[in-house]
Amino acid sequence: MRNVGTVIRGIRTPIIKENDDLVGIVVNSLMDAQRSENFKFKDRDIVAITEAVVGISEGNYVTVDDIARDIEKKFPSKNIGLVYPILSRNRFSMILKGIARGMDKITMLLSFPADEVGNGILDEDTLDKSKYDLSSVISEREYNEIFGDFLHPFTGINMVEFYREIINKENCEVEFVFANDPKVILNYTKDVLSCDIHTRLRTKKILQDAGASTIYGLYEIMSKPINGSGFNPKYGLLGSNKSTEEKLKLFPKNGDKLVSDIQKRLKDITGKTIEVMVYGDGAFKDPVGHIWELADPVVSPFYTSGLEGTPNEIKLKYISDNKFANLRGDELKEAIKEEIRKKDSNLKGNMLSQGTTPRRLTDLIGSLCDLTSGSGDKGTPVVFIQGYFDNLSND
Repeated sequence: MRNVGTVIRGIRTPIIKENDDLVGIVVNSLMDAQRSENFKFKDRDIVAITEAVVGISEGNYVTVDDIARDIEKKFPSKNIGLVYPILSRNRFSMILKGIARGMDKITMLLSFPADEVGNGILDEDTLDKSKYDLSSVISEREYNEIFGDFLHPFTGINMVEFYREIINKENCEVEFVFANDPKVILNYTKDVLSCDIHTRLRTKKILQDAGASTIYGLYEIMSKPINGSGFNPKYGLLGSNKSTEEKLKLFPKNGDKLVSDIQKRLKDITGKTIEVMVYGDGAFKDPVGHIWELADPVVSPFYTSGLEGTPNEIKLKYISDNKFANLRGDELKEAIKEEIRKKDSNLKGNMLSQGTTPRRLTDLIGSLCDLTSGSGDKGTPVVFIQGYFDNLSND
């Protein structure tokens, strides 16, 4: 009997730069790891590559000036309303710099008590004691008087002041407003850039229906090249990261061929069909900082077909406590293994699957990979997973 289920390995690679042969690097790094760790490749193993090195190898970068030019073209009034940008130095500050460089005035509408991924903008206890509630519209003056001393608990930064400084340095005027109804921005300007990530289509429709004269989403900025720049036709600036003080790396755009080529190369070498995916942020929430990790538009933008779908699993605890309550030891294990073997191909709505995780495979696996590779100095931008699709009946 096998005594080990799923195994996850972070795979070290060379430092990846623009125009590197990423297919070769991933495959060669896996083969080096196989020789040093003495594992055997199997069908339905998974290779995952972080989106950061995919974007780097593609050379998919834009500059602050590129962003400014695209914004100027789309908003000739030079007076723009920004709706629900996330509060992030890495994710949004450089985008904001480009927007401010192309505009004369920005009205920034921020949700409260936090942005959509959980970064706080004010102290919730202070909010509870104030005259305001979640339906209120809070002016910049009122925010500064009551909540202006708020610092992010992890970074120690007041993001309102941080964003103000970025905008003012680009000789642009700014006014902040705090409200949880996006239509509030139309009281200040009818030219709006919706900056939210996962609610972007709904927010844009709400503003269109409410009378916005010019409305774009952040996914439509840098969706085409500006003077030979990088671009992302589907996500624009969503999923971008700060590279330098004047440059951003965009979310990758050509991953379909990458995952297919890696799968084919591994098949040629190992004889096994290995699934391949590109992953970004995992989809999980920090219980202490209350930050939802997913600042990318999706967990996995590219993956091979074997990773499509959702888990189809039986909840072992449920059948052990109910159907086989009187069994113990080997008899119980064999009964459960037989139950797994004969389970329906689609357990949706079945009590046997109650309590299993109702999420897409790519979201689950991408979260596992993000936790494994980390976002710092581990040096493992490739993750190799074995046994993910196995269950107790696989000996």
